[in-house]
Amino acid sequence: MWKAHRLQPHRVKRFKLSPDPKFFHKLHDIVGLYLNPPVQALVLSVDEKSQIQALDRTQPVLPLRRGIPERQTHDYTRHGTTTLFAALNVLNGQVLGGCMPRHRHQEFLRFLERIERSTPRRLAIHLILDNYATHTHPAVEAWFAAHLRYHRHFHAHGCFLAEPGGTLLR
Repeated sequence: MWKAHRLQPHRVKRFKLSPDPKFFHKLHDIVGLYLNPPVQALVLSVDEKSQIQALDRTQPVLPLRRGIPERQTHDYTRHGTTTLFAALNVLNGQVLGGCMPRHRHQEFLRFLERIERSTPRRLAIHLILDNYATHTHPAVEAWFAAHLRYHRHFHAHGCFLAEPGGTLLR
């Protein structure tokens, strides 16, 4: 397959071949969603970024003025860490996101409820997810069982299909 498509992922230093035996089927499923999304559906690529430093400048940023660039102090105050939850609409590039203090199934459920409130009820929702444990926690499984318009698609380890600025395979 690599030669047929003239792909040379071994030339990318961060490339990792997935050991998942279902890799091709998962890749085919997700790429199919991107290239041919279902009618009357939204395709959202969902991910979390944990351990983001919550920093604030010690003084307000001074705005740009005629002949003077914007100015800010070099020092900052730490406010702990936060987790960014984000859902990328793969058709139009819009991002629904929010920060939460922790990275557990409870926060993921709150984010799912935010998606639920923010999307038209008439549409099916296809979520592209990684294999993080919170995505299959029993409470999350129960949520999906109660929200039948949601369809989950898990991508294979080593395959990040919707990272901003990312490539098809990593």
